[in-house]
Amino acid sequence: MIITRFPPSPTGFLHVGGARTALFNWLYARRMQGRFILRIEDTDTERSTQASVDAILEALEWLGIDWDEGPYFQSERVEIHKAHIQKLLDSGHAYYCNCSQEAVEAMRKAGMERDGKAKYDGTCREKGLSKTPGAVVRFKVPLHGATVVEDVVKGNIVFQNSDIEDFVIQRSDGTPIYNLAVVVDDITMNINTIIRGDDHVSNTPKQILLYRALGAAVPLFGHVPMVLGKDRARLSKRHGAMSVTAYREMGYLPDALINYLVRLGWSHGDQEFFTRDELIEKFSLENIGRSAGVFDPEKLQALNADHIQATPPEKLHQPLLPFLTAKGFKAEPGDFLTGVIHTLNKRSKTLVEMADAAAFYYTENIVYDEKAAKHLHPPALEALKQLIARFQEIDTFSEPALEAAFTAVMETTGLKMGKIAQPVRVALTGGTVSPGIFEIIAVLGKEATLARLRAAQQFIETQ
Repeated sequence: MIITRFPPSPTGFLHVGGARTALFNWLYARRMQGRFILRIEDTDTERSTQASVDAILEALEWLGIDWDEGPYFQSERVEIHKAHIQKLLDSGHAYYCNCSQEAVEAMRKAGMERDGKAKYDGTCREKGLSKTPGAVVRFKVPLHGATVVEDVVKGNIVFQNSDIEDFVIQRSDGTPIYNLAVVVDDITMNINTIIRGDDHVSNTPKQILLYRALGAAVPLFGHVPMVLGKDRARLSKRHGAMSVTAYREMGYLPDALINYLVRLGWSHGDQEFFTRDELIEKFSLENIGRSAGVFDPEKLQALNADHIQATPPEKLHQPLLPFLTAKGFKAEPGDFLTGVIHTLNKRSKTLVEMADAAAFYYTENIVYDEKAAKHLHPPALEALKQLIARFQEIDTFSEPALEAAFTAVMETTGLKMGKIAQPVRVALTGGTVSPGIFEIIAVLGKEATLARLRAAQQFIETQ
């Protein structure tokens, strides 16, 4: 069974790069009918916060990335880590080192000058020292040979063991080092597939050596290229990359963000638009690219517009309602909201835009835009009066019935459709740009439509 994991550090919000890593692991686990584990790597006690943990969980839940196990907390597993350090000491794969930090720095400086390798020189490697105050535990790296990272994305990467120093696996205060802790956690959680950013490549040979020394199978590794800004620099806020939940507040759909993040480094032919189910069905490690993905906020927004349009209106009720409520509208789920969304989903790039555009539906007293009000002039008065009279006689506001009413008014007044429709549009919405007139009337219904037309009639008559 494929078992993947996502191990964020709770030192801030979940950002685009981390979300993509989580997504790749989640999709692969779902595609292979495996398991996805969430592990919070909170051993950096100075920077880790509960607020960050909560923010990460909230972001994953909003994205719909669910986990089968966890969240586990690395800080609660220190005794497990220490037991494995002792196992390495007992088997001769690790040793105590009492060299001072100053001495180690001097060794690295000398190594750099000698052969360009800034390394600890192994002074304590064969001393057989026992535990003393201030001593660290170092892993005994093989002196010869090479460690090969068999990477499913990058291909084989070879590291000469002679280039790897005997690295520390336990600090002088007794706390385990990251490389040791992560390997022990992956072994004890049966993780067999690790997809992560390629900034971790330099850690991988050390971790592979630890797996082997602990008698564990080496997982399948896939190191994914970083996400860059349009200027090819490392992604940051100035490129429009914010916390995942910031995109929720900006009116993005989780499926749109997921779709976009997956495409930053993975492809399936020329297809750009994917539903969540399609991604699970088609995702594969082999199709992850080797070049960095470039984050483009405009492309994300365009894809969000596609997802808004493709989502059935009733499924947009819950994500849209908070934006309508924030604007002070008394909106609620139901047929009216479905109708509102149906008229706006083809012209809204975000839910914020949709809420803004929906304002006229929820406003009892329409305020006319200054430029739009120019269409409410005496030549339009007769047409409005006739429409009001005809609308009063219509029982069902179907499109054919409305079209017949407009056609009759065009014939009796001699006005073209545009000369009638624009004053009606202003009367109903307060502006000159809106969804189709018939669509609006169908949503507003007979009573609200007549009330707004009568208000426009009065506006003209009192000018």
